[in-house]
Amino acid sequence: MSQPSEEPKSRGPLADIRIVDLSRLVAGNMTTHVLADLGADVIKVEHPQRGDDLRRWRVRNAEIFWKTYSRNKRSIALDFKRDNDRQVLIQLLETADVLVENFVPGTLERMGFAPDRLLRINPRLVIVRVSGWGQTGPYRDKPGFGTLVEAMSGYADINGFADSPPCLPPLATADMVAGLYAAVGLLTALRTVEVGGSAGQVVDISLFEPIFSLISVSAAQYRLTGEPMRRNGNQSSHAAPRNIYACSDGHYVAMSGSMQSMAERIFHTIGRPDLIDDPRFRTNDDRLANRDALDEIIGAFIAQRSRDENLALFDGAGVTVGPVCSVAELLDHPYVVGREVLVEMGDPDGSGSLPMHNVVTRLSATPGSLHRAAPALGEDTEAILAELDAAAAARSDRDVVDG
Repeated sequence: MSQPSEEPKSRGPLADIRIVDLSRLVAGNMTTHVLADLGADVIKVEHPQRGDDLRRWRVRNAEIFWKTYSRNKRSIALDFKRDNDRQVLIQLLETADVLVENFVPGTLERMGFAPDRLLRINPRLVIVRVSGWGQTGPYRDKPGFGTLVEAMSGYADINGFADSPPCLPPLATADMVAGLYAAVGLLTALRTVEVGGSAGQVVDISLFEPIFSLISVSAAQYRLTGEPMRRNGNQSSHAAPRNIYACSDGHYVAMSGSMQSMAERIFHTIGRPDLIDDPRFRTNDDRLANRDALDEIIGAFIAQRSRDENLALFDGAGVTVGPVCSVAELLDHPYVVGREVLVEMGDPDGSGSLPMHNVVTRLSATPGSLHRAAPALGEDTEAILAELDAAAAARSDRDVVDG
């Protein structure tokens, strides 16, 4: 497992972008995490006592979610009930390119920081607003967590096995997908400011729409067939064969034959070329209609061999197959090691280091970097205040010269 560079030559291609992050928990932190890895100066604004709620998602008292998704960021502690701290926020926004917040809609306005005021403070500011249901619509004022939109969006309804209840994802899937959409919207809005010279604007991201976009084809399916998408376990509603199959040693492999040529290759590999012309399996539509029978044939073949034997056989035949791995296996898996998917990040709290994912977006000429561990609450307050004082002094000097 690789170690991040302690002193990278450059933080990354977004090193000239400053983001003030007022968000809490997952979606906003995911947005700014992606950009901090690419060099953006992300300043987390946290309450002096409570901090970001993500800090409370702990394992053995270690803030593993915070440490993973707030690396490369800085933390300043501000209490917006204090006039001086509100003034500091205004100074921060005067120097910022982006503000990210995920309050219930209307909260920012009640704080006295409505978007029209923010754009008067800084006309080029991009304001990213992430909320459960968006800034408009009948649910605008309703609090929303990812669990609620994962349920209401239809995602849980199609997730799981046919004989089981709807199934929520085990992680904050809706929040993380929304964070990625928000990052795209943020960069797009910045691009219009930089290239077009236009004013800043509001980027409105709900948690609902991003996760619904993952399954929105189900709406077209329902319109055309009158049948909603069903829970199919590990089978696919659109291609067969596709499933997870048990091996003789208690492990599993995943296989997909989503192209006609691949399905035929699978039939040859299991010694059943006759299935190519079998009317039950001749086309993808035929295979979908008879996928249980097809899975029984393929599953019986795979069940006679260990996972390694199956992987060697199907890999050798050019079949799209892969192991079902646990995280424990991945820590020293040849792919993960060879690609440097995981890195050891220094942990100042005494754990030595913690494994976490590397910079995901790999740029050949201007790569991002892991240049600092996630900050302690308010760790960078003094340094950031000094920077603001210096910026104010520089503006004052310019005004004198211009005058």
